[in-house]
Amino acid sequence: MHSLWLLLFSITAGFTASAIAANLYRICVGSPRDGHMAVRAAVLVVAGPSVLFESAVKGLKARTWHPVSFWLATAGVLYWSLALGLLVLEVLLHV
Repeated sequence: MHSLWLLLFSITAGFTASAIAANLYRICVGSPRDGHMAVRAAVLVVAGPSVLFESAVKGLKARTWHPVSFWLATAGVLYWSLALGLLVLEVLLHV
């Protein structure tokens, strides 16, 4: 049971870090411009799960995404968030 809680906490921590990075980028930069593409690519390494999940939800609501595509994207977001969460926990344990 402890392992399951650690898994869920890691996913939550990763998705939270992703959302914070995505929102800070939107606040600081606003709309993406041509000169910011390298910065945007670097930020998307961390902010990717939040951005991808937001896009998937909008696509599912607008019926432009097939439900299978939505669930595959959600599975990818969970896995990506798990990796980020484990990284966040590792950094916090060593600080």
